[in-house]
Amino acid sequence: MTTPHSTATPPKNMSLIPGGTYWMGSEDFYPEERPVHQVTVDGFWMDTTAVTVAEFRRFVKATGHVTTAEIAPDAADYPDANPALLVPGSLVFNSPPGPVSLDDYTRWWSFTPGADWRHPEGSDSNIGGRERHPVTHVSYFDAQAYAAWAGKELPTEAEWEFAARGGLDRQAYVWGDHDSPGGRPGGNVWQGQFPWENLLEDGYERTAPVGKFRPNGYGLFDMAGNVWEWTADHYTSDHAHSSKNVAPASSCCIPRNPRAEFATEALAGEPYARRVIKGGSHLCAPNYCLRYRPAARQGESEESSTCHVGFRCIIRIPQE
Repeated sequence: MTTPHSTATPPKNMSLIPGGTYWMGSEDFYPEERPVHQVTVDGFWMDTTAVTVAEFRRFVKATGHVTTAEIAPDAADYPDANPALLVPGSLVFNSPPGPVSLDDYTRWWSFTPGADWRHPEGSDSNIGGRERHPVTHVSYFDAQAYAAWAGKELPTEAEWEFAARGGLDRQAYVWGDHDSPGGRPGGNVWQGQFPWENLLEDGYERTAPVGKFRPNGYGLFDMAGNVWEWTADHYTSDHAHSSKNVAPASSCCIPRNPRAEFATEALAGEPYARRVIKGGSHLCAPNYCLRYRPAARQGESEESSTCHVGFRCIIRIPQE
């Protein structure tokens, strides 16, 4: 349970998100972002950056938490899985040496035994020098556990998107309507032909330390790129399929603080529900995944962990 927090005493390293009404979604990019609809959210505090490796390490030290990636999957959940893969590990990106078909993600993603938040590229890697990078290889369950320990919560999709827009309603990016403001990357995203050509114009091959790019209008860093971020909402294939996330065209009311509390869609063979992740990552590229935008959204299985998904938390402000 989150401790109520007023606007009078700012929580450490959090930004005040004033709340308001905005247009959620987009008609211009991917089908799952539709339909565009108005939503109202109340005010809240949000972590100024994604949770860092150093912050997550303090949580683990205080609680003894063991992440999903550090636990061998239950064979009963994955009856068709190769037994050799039922070991602790996580998904790691490895760039192929040249152009490959974009319809086969196994050309660049692989389950890597021993990969976890302490070992981002596998058992031979470590987090030395990455204390200010966003923590990765954390599942939805890990993010929830951290939030509870910190006296916070994960944002809903509507809250996250409102915060990411920073007051720029109905614009494509967190910095406006142009992909590269001033001709330079606005965040840590992919430049070049994904997944083999990374031009590193933003200066980073993998994750960047938090706060290296210009903040948005609410003082939030990295709401576009660097790492995807977990939200509390269950994933639906478009906004119209979530009865609490969109008002019918004939409705006279704008949804207030909507949230997708229940899983209404499931994929065959997946033992866990999917949650919405937002913001895109350093692996998002215009030629493959133009999702470093506020409206962009994907579904990620709750137990999944990868090298490009992290999270940040919020504290809701009590309403009078």
